[in-house]
Amino acid sequence: MDRTAGQKRTSGAFLYPPIEPFDQRMLDMGDGHRIYVEQSGHPQGQPVVVFHGGPGGGCSPAMRRYFDPKHYRVILFDQRGCGLSKPHASVTNNTTWHLVADVERIRETFGIRDWIVFGGSWGATLALIYAETHPERVQGLVLRGVFLAEQSELNWFYGGGAGQFFPDLWDGFCRPIPQDEQHDLIGAYHKRLFSGDYAEEARYARHWAMWENALASVEFDGLPGEAPPDYARAFARLENHYFINRAFLEEDGQILRDRHRIEHIPAIIVQGRMDMICPPVSAWRLSQGWRRAALRIVPAAGHALSEPGITAALVAAMDELRR
Repeated sequence: MDRTAGQKRTSGAFLYPPIEPFDQRMLDMGDGHRIYVEQSGHPQGQPVVVFHGGPGGGCSPAMRRYFDPKHYRVILFDQRGCGLSKPHASVTNNTTWHLVADVERIRETFGIRDWIVFGGSWGATLALIYAETHPERVQGLVLRGVFLAEQSELNWFYGGGAGQFFPDLWDGFCRPIPQDEQHDLIGAYHKRLFSGDYAEEARYARHWAMWENALASVEFDGLPGEAPPDYARAFARLENHYFINRAFLEEDGQILRDRHRIEHIPAIIVQGRMDMICPPVSAWRLSQGWRRAALRIVPAAGHALSEPGITAALVAAMDELRR
């Protein structure tokens, strides 16, 4: 089939036309959390579940546009504490393993036997952990901007590695923290993001979110606009909560340790060559020796889902995985 048919060309990348959900609901998880879930595309189509980034980023309508709506049944959901899920910005009963259980609850609720799992950044982390926990439920993996939740990656982004390329922005991220606490910025921000004072939490959340948002795209040419306080607070609190707890994994390197559980599953890994948030070394390490994994490095592309080269590679990946 001609992949361009019925699609809109945007900055060199093909996206499917906007579609509206045919099903939207809140699922009660029974422990104080209610999760927003939606379905769009073909109601009897090949199912694909989308894991957003962050943690705390939430889904957006644009995420539906990577999938042919005449073929795919697209399931999006907001992970605990963010987007339309409730309670907002809550870290109570909010761990990686709660999220894995939520995904299974969604699958069972919708009567899906197995599905393609699509995720980028933290969404790729969660996709890998979910697949390693429930490999029989995964038809294929499409991963973007791989984050393995290892200490070396956190050191890169919150310990000054990325700051060597963006010294002005790094200074802006560090400056709100007293000098004697700057050796542990995740810990220092944690105290302020969970102070109990909404105004203080929102103020530090904006600094946290701005540092990440500014580095997402190779097209960066100045400070991004400030995120709304409620969004920034949820995003920063959840990311910080997961990072200070090392993603609630048993040990550093657990994802690679358990990769043997999913090596029979086909995977397409899309990685920006210039990704400053999740450098390509993690995607390369993940793919080495995984015979059914295809690593596609996109030149002159960064981290963002919306970058033209990343978009084109992801749409092509989903077209390849059709059944």
